[in-house]
Amino acid sequence: MGKLNSWTDSFPGNFQWSNATLVCKGMAPYGVVSINDIEEVVSELNSIEMNLENWIDIWCKYAKINQKKAEVELQKGNKYTSGLYFLRAGNYYYSSERFINPGDEKLKISKLAFSNFNNGFKNAYPHIKRLEIPYEDSCLPGLFIPSNQKNCKSPTIVIFNGMDNCKEMSALFAGIEFSKRGFNTFAVDGPGQGESLRLLNIKARYDYEVPASIIFDYLSEITEVDKEKIIIMGYSFGGYYASRIAAHDNRYAAGIALTSGHWDLYEFQKSIIEKLKTSSNTTAQSNFQFQWVVGAKNTNEALEISKKFSVKDNAQKIKIPFLITHGENDRIIPVKNAYKFYDNLPSSTQKKLKVFTKDDGASEHAHVDDRQKGINYVADWLKNLLNVEF
Repeated sequence: MGKLNSWTDSFPGNFQWSNATLVCKGMAPYGVVSINDIEEVVSELNSIEMNLENWIDIWCKYAKINQKKAEVELQKGNKYTSGLYFLRAGNYYYSSERFINPGDEKLKISKLAFSNFNNGFKNAYPHIKRLEIPYEDSCLPGLFIPSNQKNCKSPTIVIFNGMDNCKEMSALFAGIEFSKRGFNTFAVDGPGQGESLRLLNIKARYDYEVPASIIFDYLSEITEVDKEKIIIMGYSFGGYYASRIAAHDNRYAAGIALTSGHWDLYEFQKSIIEKLKTSSNTTAQSNFQFQWVVGAKNTNEALEISKKFSVKDNAQKIKIPFLITHGENDRIIPVKNAYKFYDNLPSSTQKKLKVFTKDDGASEHAHVDDRQKGINYVADWLKNLLNVEF
């Protein structure tokens, strides 16, 4: 694992809090969080009792400060500046609710997070359009970030995030960068993710090719989309979803796991349950997280469901070009999962594995310690694969 540092481990001995804080820190290059704010949060939390109530209160405190700044700037007519403050508030509220058990308090703070996110994009990035894809008796909300190439059909990357992230993060750290490279991006909260889970109560499903197929059909009808060059990408837990979709919907031109999914999720979930019996500090996952995401009634049911969410069921079925990137120091999904995934991809597949080392940087889970580096690699791989010019 290597020596800990204050950038990746804000709370020594408490990996759960450190990882959640690192996710927020990782958004700093995009102007939608303040490192100074986060350092203040960390300082205050380290100076008092480290409990859930204090975590919620202090993150909400800085969310409210930034929401107020956003409202003041909006009254002045400074829409872009206002939008960035709203996005800061959204990220801080989202961090605040992370460890709250599902219920009224979590829902209340989630609504504040997404309200601020919506205001942020409306004012800072008005060219990014919200889309709601019809799904069962509800919808899957997403953000469409158009390519910087005007008046032409462009390759389009569909991004599913992980268990703890949301489409707003994907749009900012990936979508805006992909846009500069000539790609459209559709960042979506699929079943069990972000807004879809928190506000619409849509639970996850193992057969993610079902929502992915609906999304493909929808995007194919958009004028700016080259339907022959739609790519599927997932990061963190979304690495499983990317593998599942790539294995079952060959209409996608390529697949990307920005972090491999677990080769055997059942075995991993069993180990998490054992760790959580003694302490939550050593795991990134909350004791309720997977059970809530999949809509299980209890731990045993969640464990049974987890058997269906393993990359081992998908790898050998993938026929489209596929890229796996992974951090050598990933402490949530160990790098051995990436090697196992790659080794089991068919030899006929145009396949690539990139492991980022400590010397490279971007070596933590989902490259959150240097998101830019991970996205740069993906964009350049796609450029060469699809033979497109930036």
